[in-house]
Amino acid sequence: MSLSNPLRVLQVNASDVGGGAEKSALNLFRDYRAQGHASWLAVGRKYLDDPDIFEIPRLAPPVPWARLCWRLYGWSRPLEGLPGIRRLRYLLHTLAGGPAEIARELGHEDFNFPGSRQLLRLPPERPDLLHLHNLHGNYFDLRQLPHLHRQVPVVMTLRDAWLLSGHCAHSLDCERWQTGCGACPYLSHYLPLQRDGSAYNWRRKRRLYRRGRLYVSAPSRWLLDRALCSILAPAIVEARVIPNGVDRTIFQPGDRQHARQTLGLPGDRAILLFTAASIKQNPWKDYRTMRQALVEMANRQNKQPVLFIALGEEAPSEWINKTEMRFVSFQRDEQVVACYYQAADVYVHAARAETFGNTIVEAFACGTPVVATNVGGIPEIVEHGRTGFLTPLGDSTTMARYIADILDNRTLRQQMSAQAVQAVAQHFDLGRCVDQYLAWYQEILATRQEHKR
Repeated sequence: MSLSNPLRVLQVNASDVGGGAEKSALNLFRDYRAQGHASWLAVGRKYLDDPDIFEIPRLAPPVPWARLCWRLYGWSRPLEGLPGIRRLRYLLHTLAGGPAEIARELGHEDFNFPGSRQLLRLPPERPDLLHLHNLHGNYFDLRQLPHLHRQVPVVMTLRDAWLLSGHCAHSLDCERWQTGCGACPYLSHYLPLQRDGSAYNWRRKRRLYRRGRLYVSAPSRWLLDRALCSILAPAIVEARVIPNGVDRTIFQPGDRQHARQTLGLPGDRAILLFTAASIKQNPWKDYRTMRQALVEMANRQNKQPVLFIALGEEAPSEWINKTEMRFVSFQRDEQVVACYYQAADVYVHAARAETFGNTIVEAFACGTPVVATNVGGIPEIVEHGRTGFLTPLGDSTTMARYIADILDNRTLRQQMSAQAVQAVAQHFDLGRCVDQYLAWYQEILATRQEHKR
C-alpha cells in the first residue's frame, strides 16, 4: 500500500494477547505501523508494553441506589432468621451489585461500559477510521455503535457469531439465532447466561443494528453468509471475505530434526500436534473425538511409537499403548510455536465450531499436513486430499485412518507439505491480508468524501 495517503487507524479488540482474534488484530496493528501508517489498538485488557496500545476504561460510576442497597443488605444481617428476609437480602445483594449484577441475574448481556464512547479520544490524533474485532468480553458498549459510525467509518471483522445471537459465540447445531433465540440449549456455553435471557438479548441487538452503518468483513465465506442472513444484516453497508494472514517470516518450513532437538523432542517418533487454548475444556474444540482417534491409532499402530503434543494445556502426560499424550502450556513466543509445527509430522485439528482456523494456516505455512474436522470455515482452507484431509464431525475412526495414511506414506506427506506451503503463499499471506484491508479503508474513505461533496 502506497504511503501517498498515510492512514490513521484505530482498532478495537478484547485484548492484545490471546487466541486467534487477538493475534490477527495485533498483526494488522503492527504491520500498518511498519508501513508508516498511524496505527493504534484499543483493548479491554492490555498486557503488552506498547505505547500505541490503549486500555479502554471500563468502570462505570457508582450508582447511589446501589450503595444504599448495600447498606440495607448489611443492616439486615441480624434479621436473617425472620420469614422472607433471606429472599429480601438476596434481592438487596443483587441490587447492590448495580446494573451489571442485575443484568447477570436476568440473563441480560451487560453493555454498561461508558469508556466505549471515549474511544476516538484515546489516540493522540483523531483516527480516520475505526476497525472493530471481538466486542464481547465485558468491555464494550454495543449501544455506542451509532454514535461511533456517525463520527468515522466503522469496519467490523467478525471473529465468531456472538453479534448474531442472544449470547453464544458459536451456536453449534442450534439455528434459533435466525428466528429470535430463546429456549437456548447452550446457556452454559461462552458467553454463559445465569438464566435464559437470550431472546431479550437478540431483540436488543436487532434494535441497535437497525440504526447501524457498518463495513463488515469475515475471514471465511461461511461466517459472512451467516451474518448476511442474521439480525446484523440491516447494518451492513458493504461486506467482504478477507482471510486471516500468517507471518511467513516466522511460520515457515524448517528442518524437522533440528526443530525437535531445539524443543527436546524425540527424533525417532511420529509426532502429532494440536494447539488451542484449554484444549480439554474448550467447548469449540473436540478433544473427545481427537483422543478417541489416538486410541484407535494406538490399537493398530505397531510399527512406530507416536507422540501427540497438546499445545495450550497444562496436564500430566498420558500413555495409550505406545502413544504418549504430552500436554504443553500456552506459548506466547511465536518462534517457539512455529518450532512445534516444524517438528510435527501431522497437525490434527478436531473442532465442533471454527470460523476460520488460524492454527491450520500456521501449520500449512510450516509445511505440516493437516487432518481437520469439516466444520465452519475449515473446508475453505484445507483442500481435501491435497493439503490435508477433512473428516466428518465426531468421526474418530476416519480421523485415525487419515492420520495413519499420512504417517505411513512419506511421498503423500511430502506432496501435501509442499502444496500446503504454496496455498499459504497464494491465499493466506499476512502481507496480502494487510493490503486488502488498507485498500478497502482507502475505498471507504474516498466514498465518504464523495458523499460530503
